[in-house]
Amino acid sequence: MRTLFALWATPLALFWGWFFLSLNDINFGYVMLSRQLHDFVFQLYGQMLGIDPAIIPGMVARACIFDGFLLMALWAFRRRRNIMAWVRRQAGNPVPSDRVGQATGAGPELPAE
Repeated sequence: MRTLFALWATPLALFWGWFFLSLNDINFGYVMLSRQLHDFVFQLYGQMLGIDPAIIPGMVARACIFDGFLLMALWAFRRRRNIMAWVRRQAGNPVPSDRVGQATGAGPELPAE
């Protein structure tokens, strides 16, 4: 499962790192991180897909979020027995009524000055 998380997170970190560095033209002398290449790449993708290049980052972000939810669902499915055992433990140990009274009581009275 760790390998799957790593294989999912590494390309995302690389893409979003490149995206924000090139968007803000923080290029450290590399052409790959320049704003001109950033605009060219999204212009090219926009032409290939037939859509406005400005909406591509939002589409990629939604895809990343969707993939994240799929990955979390897969992780939860694999851990369903542990999760259900934790839920049962939490539901099986209600707070005793005397502790509820202690928590909601007025507490000790302070002497008047």
